Amino acid sequence: MLRLLLLLFLSLGLSGCGSVSQIATSAESEGRNATVKRGSFRRTVRLTGATSAVESFTVLVPRLSGQASGMLIITGIVKNGTRVKEGDVLVEFDRQNQEKTILDRQAEYDGLVQQIRKKKADQVSARIADETAIKSAEVDLKTAFVEMRKNDLIPKHQAEINKANLAEAEAQLTQLKETFALKRQAEAADLRILEIQRDRAHQALLHAQSNVEKMTVRAPMDGLAVLVPITKGSRSVDPQEGDEVRPGGGLMLVVDPSAMQVKARINQVDVANIRVDQPAEIRLDAYPDLVFPGTVEMISAIGISGSSSRQIRYFSSTISVQGRDPRLLPDLTAAVDIIVENLDNVLIVPREAIIEHNDRAEVEILHNSRYERRQVKTGPMNDCEVVIESGLDEGMVVSTRGDSPDIAISNRE
Repeated sequence: MLRLLLLLFLSLGLSGCGSVSQIATSAESEGRNATVKRGSFRRTVRLTGATSAVESFTVLVPRLSGQASGMLIITGIVKNGTRVKEGDVLVEFDRQNQEKTILDRQAEYDGLVQQIRKKKADQVSARIADETAIKSAEVDLKTAFVEMRKNDLIPKHQAEINKANLAEAEAQLTQLKETFALKRQAEAADLRILEIQRDRAHQALLHAQSNVEKMTVRAPMDGLAVLVPITKGSRSVDPQEGDEVRPGGGLMLVVDPSAMQVKARINQVDVANIRVDQPAEIRLDAYPDLVFPGTVEMISAIGISGSSSRQIRYFSSTISVQGRDPRLLPDLTAAVDIIVENLDNVLIVPREAIIEHNDRAEVEILHNSRYERRQVKTGPMNDCEVVIESGLDEGMVVSTRGDSPDIAISNRE
């Protein structure tokens, strides 16, 4: 049972024994001894991850509206690490093609507007002509009726001619009235087609104007501009003037450096020992002298398989960073020591002093120049130290040579 307990605690990572050990060791008669000390005990879990800003905005290469998006050329871009204010220009793209598109779309729109005006004028003239033709046909019909009244007084063949003229006048008027409505419907359809073309041209013009505005990207908030590397040939480099970039790709981040966090993974063995609101110490690999206090803010509810083994699962976590420093930037690798247990005023011995014997914990104490075995009750432990709950007193000297025989020092040399 004790062996299993020791193995469990071995899975918990530490920032190093030297920084937390409170044991004074000595080498007496070429042996390794340690004095039982009373002090503070800390057990931690070591996580690794990368820093990121709590609040950030991703700047993307703009997607152009109303047309197939091709590559865009950068004509100006801020330097990596530049501090920017809201509204500052971050990046500019070549707008020559977009300005030409505006001129083309404006000319197309203006041409369609003129066509509509001319079409309306032509339709008014055609309507007046059709209305005149109908009035003329009505006059002809009335004249034919008048001539029909003379049929009893004129020769028979002349009367037949009058009947034919009346029938022709009636048919002509009926035809003109029927075609008048059809012509108006056709004219409305022709006009609507031009209006649709005009509206589409106007929308294309608005898209072109919007695309020109997209060629200048401004900062959405105060912060730090962090460039995102792009692939250039076989290399990943920071974007610069003259580079061609694909719409929709990430170009830079604008981050708020006043609030930083660390994203880290937790091994499934350690996740049971970590909970939200636990304190932590954060160290940056790039700046070992910097140590920031932190707090566990989030632990994912579901683990995911690791890339090396599907049997081992990891849980994502977020640790907030308290404190500020100009060197604390996004995307720096960091080591996080989660403080899972912190005890004060306890007796501590090195782990090497503990001897496992018949499922009991024992130590060898130095008494009258000889080592004597004594059973002890152990408490929490880390990679370096063990808390002694009973069996030892402060100031006692214990052996750290492990399971050594119970003989005098002179014989152990």
